[in-house]
Amino acid sequence: MNGAMMLLKCLVKHEVDTIFGYPGGAVLPIYDALYDMKDKINHIITAHEQGAAHAADGYARSTGKVGVVLATSGPGATNTVTGIATAYMDSVPIIVFTGQVPVNLIGKDSFQEVNIRDITKTITKKNFTIDKLEDIESTVDEAFRIAVSGRPGPVVVEIPKNVQNSQAKDCCLNITSVSHFKKEFKYDLFSNNHENNINEAVKIIKNSEKPMVYVGGGVISSCAENELMEFVDKLNAPVACSLMGTGAFPGDRKNYTGMVGMHGTHCSNNAITNCDLLIAIGARFSDRVISKVSTFAKKAKIIHIDIDEKEFNKNVNIDLPLKGDVRNILNELNTKLEKQYHKDWMEKVLDEKEKELKKLDSSSDYDKSKHLSPKHIMDSLYKLTGGDCIITTEVGQNQIWTAQYFKFLNPRTFISSGGLGTMGFGLGAAIGACIGNPGKTVINIAGDGSFKMNCNELATISKYRLPIIQIVLNNSSLGMVHQWQEMFYNKRYCFTELTNDVDFLKLGEAYGINTLKIKNNNEIEDCLKFALEKKQPIIIECNIDRLEKVFPIVPPGASISESIG
Repeated sequence: MNGAMMLLKCLVKHEVDTIFGYPGGAVLPIYDALYDMKDKINHIITAHEQGAAHAADGYARSTGKVGVVLATSGPGATNTVTGIATAYMDSVPIIVFTGQVPVNLIGKDSFQEVNIRDITKTITKKNFTIDKLEDIESTVDEAFRIAVSGRPGPVVVEIPKNVQNSQAKDCCLNITSVSHFKKEFKYDLFSNNHENNINEAVKIIKNSEKPMVYVGGGVISSCAENELMEFVDKLNAPVACSLMGTGAFPGDRKNYTGMVGMHGTHCSNNAITNCDLLIAIGARFSDRVISKVSTFAKKAKIIHIDIDEKEFNKNVNIDLPLKGDVRNILNELNTKLEKQYHKDWMEKVLDEKEKELKKLDSSSDYDKSKHLSPKHIMDSLYKLTGGDCIITTEVGQNQIWTAQYFKFLNPRTFISSGGLGTMGFGLGAAIGACIGNPGKTVINIAGDGSFKMNCNELATISKYRLPIIQIVLNNSSLGMVHQWQEMFYNKRYCFTELTNDVDFLKLGEAYGINTLKIKNNNEIEDCLKFALEKKQPIIIECNIDRLEKVFPIVPPGASISESIG
């Protein structure tokens, strides 16, 4: 057995069933070994290594497994960097295996040599170089442990070509499976005063009259949606989420108030502004959520539940930290907490929610003569799917309209680049989600600018005939930046108005993908119904008015209670 085969056998023992990658000279031994492992590992070749990284990310987010990438050295490795940074910002467990020139050529500016470890040092939990065959097993073991333990995240492992070719005389692999790592390492041991903190949290909760729950992506990572539901029912409080927390709490529940922050609902933002207790669960208080720090939840005590203690007091000052896995802590709180009642508070918040929804519905005029309505598209998509689908998005207006208007009922069904805001993420992520969830409807929502970023991945969709529905909201602009230029830069539109330089329908045809174009609101439902029933790759272009805006929006420097729209 050579090092390349040893690596693949390690991956199989770690329950890896799919690799997203692209061949190259420095990983030829691994691809040669893959030739004999086709029955155990499914390899998906993407059009570009960045697409492979995004696909592994989408696979990981939608399945809860570790996504695996394989790329060659040099440009192959550097092409994965944006995907690695995207996963790092959103705490997604992926492992990127890259080739490297032989050990004796490292540091000599050899062909396709880069120092990928230093390049990725700040965007990985850890990275490794395997410089001898004897270290393959232990390094892969450690890479998986690190990727899933504590706060999940990406790991990079580079393997020089001579190590891949090295022969092992005797080999007995004995690797702990990734499922064991999740059980053993995911849940941090609590500090000595943890029990006191839990009791203090229960006391604070009981004394609260206007509690509010703020949910982040940590709830999804921890698979704590059921514990969250029980906690919210006991607490009798409204629930808001961050962009990354979308789907952690059912969007059709009465006490769900929507997103919070820059593009949050007025109801969520006002509830956080006026509550006397804010319970943040698996959330990191990003700048997009808190906006003006001095006014954020200034009337409230803040309890922060998170597995990463670095998040405590990082962006806002909190009153009580509860460090540990979200699922474990919610279980403890649920055991100790009695049913709470906040009738007046709940009535006030829900009344505001109802008024906001009525105002939104009354302003949504789907007149056939008017431009296509993003809300109508999302409403129709929800109506036809019943929420039973996985939606990936690009970044910009398309992303926010999707999060605002589609009711996500389950975790791991909304997949979007939150922290890094990566244009071109969605199509690759949709590929990973589709591969990881056979039979599930997968839809990517894109703007025309984002779609152009990675539309080369249509080749991957075509090659594997993946039944992904690609919806392009085409407003011939970089919509979100264009909106900012209109609202905050005196309509000085600088390089954000795009020409129709690509015929998206003909582009789809070039890849052998069915295409449709929706011209008015009256066609939306029939067109989406056709696409959903077809169960084939399809591109749907929707011409959106360039001046269509995302509302609400919090202006720069303003409090979240001062949102516009």
